Amino acid sequence: MLKQQIQNDSNEFLKSKNQFSLGVLRMALSTINVKEKEKRYKASKENPGLNEEDLVKKSELSDDQIIDVISSEIKKRKDAISLYQKGNRQELADQEKKEIEILQKYLPQQLSNDELIKLIKEAIDTTGAKELKDPSGRSGQVIGKIMAELMPKVKGKADNSEISKIIKELL
Repeated sequence: MLKQQIQNDSNEFLKSKNQFSLGVLRMALSTINVKEKEKRYKASKENPGLNEEDLVKKSELSDDQIIDVISSEIKKRKDAISLYQKGNRQELADQEKKEIEILQKYLPQQLSNDELIKLIKEAIDTTGAKELKDPSGRSGQVIGKIMAELMPKVKGKADNSEISKIIKELL
């Protein structure tokens, strides 16, 4: 399980006194634990008769959910990088980049640009999208339909903003 791998790597960084990597993984584990507690709270409200052990099992995040958490953490760091660069704080932007490198080790292998374009073209063909705007003039619905078709194939393997950019270029 992915969470166990992160915990094991965290212990290795602790032993090797790699404080930077340890801090990044601790933050990721903290976010994972918060999501699990939210899920446990929701499960306890829906099933008041469950004992604590069953609640814990029911609230464990799957690897796909952990990938979502890590992807979200990476997105936050990418946003921070752009803000730091605008503020001429390159040292902080570089630190965020290093954190991203550590977190990306827990994501599936990223798709190449060519593979991504091929999958997007297939999704466009499947949905029958011809242009960015649908007949009612809304572009969001067309992109949403394509993304809904595409996400099961690329989840965690590509950046959503990059996918959206390519869709807009192709339509």
